[in-house]
Amino acid sequence: MARSCPFGACDGSGILVDEAARTASFCRCRGQVVATARARGLSAVIPRKYRGVSFDRPPITTIRDGIVARVRAYVRDLDARLDAGEGLWLYGPVGTGKTSLAMLVSSAALDAGRSVAIYSLPRLLAEIRTTFDDDSPGTYTDLLDRLASVDLLHIDDVGAEKTSAWVLEQLYALINTRYEDERAVIITTNLERDDLAEQINERTVSRLEEMCEVLPVTGADLRRQTFGLAEPEPADVSPARWDVA
Repeated sequence: MARSCPFGACDGSGILVDEAARTASFCRCRGQVVATARARGLSAVIPRKYRGVSFDRPPITTIRDGIVARVRAYVRDLDARLDAGEGLWLYGPVGTGKTSLAMLVSSAALDAGRSVAIYSLPRLLAEIRTTFDDDSPGTYTDLLDRLASVDLLHIDDVGAEKTSAWVLEQLYALINTRYEDERAVIITTNLERDDLAEQINERTVSRLEEMCEVLPVTGADLRRQTFGLAEPEPADVSPARWDVA
């Protein structure tokens, strides 16, 4: 499928051609064209489970209105937020709709022609590790460059596993590169801020705090409700640090 220019200025190639003057110049969308090209080979597909997610139906309609309104506002101003390198940090108990909200944003970015990479943190770390295998088809530097170049990096389940200090240094390098280049990140996690810092280190969390609007997604486990399962004792996810009206 041919890519269209988001500004309606060129043919989607990122090049403006003036046939009368026999000149060519870069279009405003050129940066997006380059980022999309460099993102080839990364995971940029919305998982089947989330392809029908919408603001207008469950599970999104069952999430706190204030949180959904913040995410809706982000999607409404998507290009400006991505261009400014502003992301989202969605945290709360298991099953409260964090991933669905994040997938809404990633889907909107893909629909807008922006380059997106979508990973769970365990899968991303595994991909980083494999670049150092003798038979790896790509290098770590190449993977880092591609992950650092996409308009939106979506990382799900941050803090879901413990890993080596060495791999966490590579994660920090990626987040820090995106921080310095003002590239947006959206993350989901079941952990509160200090617990997350214990899992992926303080430096990485500090960078993410500066890059992201932090939204607590609290409430009942929507998956348990779907299957009629009894609710466990509620987790203590206090909104005191990042309360949302």
